[in-house]
Amino acid sequence: MGKISGVIIAFNEEQYIERCLKSMQGVVDEIVVIDSFSTDKTVEIAQQYNASIVKHPFTGFTDQKNFANDQAQYDYILSLDADEALSDELKQQILHIKPNIEQYEGYSFNILNNYCGQWIKHSNWYPGTKTRLFNRIKGRWYSPTNLHETIKFEGASQTKHLKGDLLHWAYDSYSEHHAKNDRYTTLAATNFVKYKNKKIPVIKIVINPFWKFFKNYFIKKGFLDGFNGFVICSMAAYSTFLKYIKIIELQRKK
Repeated sequence: MGKISGVIIAFNEEQYIERCLKSMQGVVDEIVVIDSFSTDKTVEIAQQYNASIVKHPFTGFTDQKNFANDQAQYDYILSLDADEALSDELKQQILHIKPNIEQYEGYSFNILNNYCGQWIKHSNWYPGTKTRLFNRIKGRWYSPTNLHETIKFEGASQTKHLKGDLLHWAYDSYSEHHAKNDRYTTLAATNFVKYKNKKIPVIKIVINPFWKFFKNYFIKKGFLDGFNGFVICSMAAYSTFLKYIKIIELQRKK
């Protein structure tokens, strides 16, 4: 049977990490937690699940996750964030392919997000397919702008999509969502100016946020998620607008 290393990067995740660790039980053959010197009970909880703890300063999501992969004992990595957990169906799917896991370099699955207590099944939030089970010899985390890292395979590779959802507890409150949008748009604007630095047409600032909302709310049926669907689509439009005006502000400062 194939062997899998479960890998988690964490910092002050006592609220979520036990759920993540529990979902890995019986699926992976070891659990490695890379902890960025948490000050809460994150490490204590991980030790209760016999996880190997490696202390390492946070160097960015891409570098941290690649460092984590290098600490694992086995070549196939199941990489989860501390606020994620395997659904029962996804656990069964992984166990089913595990004996012959080497048939594919990577395995992808859908991400189902929980937003303020509600599972979101529409707009641009679902299915949000990502590769999270992969051969670390063939693939590594990659992000040219240190934002939204993905697995990049060397040469030709074959991947398989598994049924079941990876459950993600995205936000507990609207204020948390707003604060993260503010941080991410600042990073996105900084990266844009650093790597592209093109002038943003005024028409783009007007049209793109509107189109973002229309596409997610109507075309991708965000309205079916009720009030929270409206909030999510509005936040996405606002983030687009915020990124553009932050780019303009940085360009003017230059």
